Order: sequence, then structure tokens, then C-alpha cells
Amino acid sequence: MSKIFVDACFGKETSYTPVWMMRQAGRYLPEYMKVREEAGNFLNLCHNPKKACEVTLQPVDIVGVDAAILFSDILVIPNEMGMHLEFIKGEGPNFKNPILNQTDLDNLIEGEKAANKLTYVYEAIKLTRAKLSQDKALIGFTGSPWTLATYMIEGKGTKTYNICKKMMYSNPSLLHNILKKVTNTIKIYMEKQIQAGIDVVQIFDSWAAAIEPGMYDEFSWSYMVEIADFIKEKYPHIPIIMFPKGIPAFLDKVYGNFDVFGVDWSIPMSLAKEKLGTKYVLQGNMEPCRLYSKEATSKCVEKIQETMQGKRHIFNLGHGILPDVPVQNAIHFINECKRVSRK
Repeated sequence: MSKIFVDACFGKETSYTPVWMMRQAGRYLPEYMKVREEAGNFLNLCHNPKKACEVTLQPVDIVGVDAAILFSDILVIPNEMGMHLEFIKGEGPNFKNPILNQTDLDNLIEGEKAANKLTYVYEAIKLTRAKLSQDKALIGFTGSPWTLATYMIEGKGTKTYNICKKMMYSNPSLLHNILKKVTNTIKIYMEKQIQAGIDVVQIFDSWAAAIEPGMYDEFSWSYMVEIADFIKEKYPHIPIIMFPKGIPAFLDKVYGNFDVFGVDWSIPMSLAKEKLGTKYVLQGNMEPCRLYSKEATSKCVEKIQETMQGKRHIFNLGHGILPDVPVQNAIHFINECKRVSRK
């Protein structure tokens, strides 16, 4: 059975423009909070295939999106490479053993050895694919090597990235060694996700904007392209979505063998269409805070539709849905996307 989301990723004509939301399986849903409470904490939820499957399916059933995105976290990769991950309340993710030198890096495993430890992710995919309607796509994902490296080097989230950037300018070979090791692991991890049953891959570069434009290709984009090339060579039927956040200055330089470019809310959709619309299907890009107002949501959806005309486009937010958005407003967004684009 064909899936409207997969068809749209390849630029095929669809009966309406499909829609999903980043972070759609999350805290804005009371049903999600109940399952998370049962799991005990966020990491336990990621490690429990049955519960991860349950929350992956929730937005499909409750909100009506056209694709499910696997519930997991980008940091399970460095965690299974040998870094000690914990989520501290009020602070977020924390690694007790940040990578500050080559010896720290040498202590980490990579590739098949690390990817084989992520069995709970593959099991969650299999369970979800068995329960998900055959006309709905299942999206697997990874953080980009650069985004993962920022956490691995800083030890936690950061606003300045000064430890990473100090390494970038004073010891670039070490940073490249970290990026290569992470890239090798991501390749096998994504391959195993595909083998478990995902239909689409999305690569998130959440912290792309931390790198100055002239350095972005060397330290982030080229590694994302390497992963896309690896996937496309083996699995050409799997669409790949690239989502680098906050790089309007880089649009002219986007290249690579992938299918969909995720447009964040800071980039005008018309600009993205002008620069990239003939090369890639575009995904996005409503400002997530518009979801607080149904009127503001409808205006933006209509504006995006006016720009894209229902061609080579997937509706989404320009970043993740926020935890205090009313569920009915999220449903309104999904319904409006389908209404304005239905042919």
C-alpha cells in the first residue's frame, strides 16, 4: 500500500499535502505524560520498546498526523558508545564523562559494536510498524554528528558552545576524529532502523546555527551528506529528510543526495522555495508558537499553502511543538493543513 507521506517525500502528486509535527509524541499530550509517569523517567521510556511504541502511535490516533516518528532520543547513540547519560530535572541531559581529548575518545566504541547495543530502539520500531496503519509512514531519526558532538564535548546543553568551538579552532583534528567516530556509528544505527521497518529517515542538526557559515560544511553538513550517501547507496527507496536549524546564510550552498529539506521557522518559505524548491521537496515551516492561537495557525497555514501551491511540500512546524500547546490547537493545525491543500 502506498503511503502519502513517502510519495510526497519523493515529490509525487498527492491528494493533499501530508503533515506531521516535530516532537509530536510529547508532553503536550496527557496520554504521553501518563505513559512517561508509568515508565518512571524519560530514559526508561526510551529503553522500553512497548511504551516507546505506545507514545509513537499516540499522535497518529489523537491528532491525525500522516506519519509517526519513532519515540527515542538522539543521545542514546553516545550513551551506547560508552558515555554515561542521565537526565537531571530542570537541567536536561548530562554526560558525566565529556570528551576532552583523544584518550577520552579512544575509550568509546563505534560502528556495529555500538549500534548493536541499541536493540530497544529496533524492537520499538518493529512493534510500532506492526501496529501502525499500512498507509502511515514511520520516520526514524538521528541527530547529526555535530549536534551529538556538542553534547559529548560540553557534557550537557549549552548556549555558548565555547568548549566545542575552542576545539574547532584550536584542535580541529580532535573534533574531526569525534565527528568521524559518531558518523560511523550513525550509519550502522540508521541501517538497523531501516532493517527494523522505518520508511523515512530524518537527520536533525539542531545546533547548526552554532557554527559560522564558512565553517559549517566542514564540521557538520559534509558529515550529514556522508550519512545520506551511505543510506542512499544501500536503500534508495528510503527518503531522507535533512533538518539543519537556523542556517539561512547557507541555503545557497546546500547540496547532497537526499530528498527533503526541513525549513525552520526563521527562514521565509518563499526564500527556501526560490533557493531549493526545484532540487528538494520542502518541509515546514510554521512558527511553533502560532499553535497557541487557532486564528494565527490558520493564517500561517494558508500563507504557506499560497507559497507552495501544494507542490513538492510537506507541512510541519519550523521546530518542535511546545509542551503547553492545547491538544485541540494541534488537531486544528493538522486539519487546516489538509483542508487548504486538498485537491
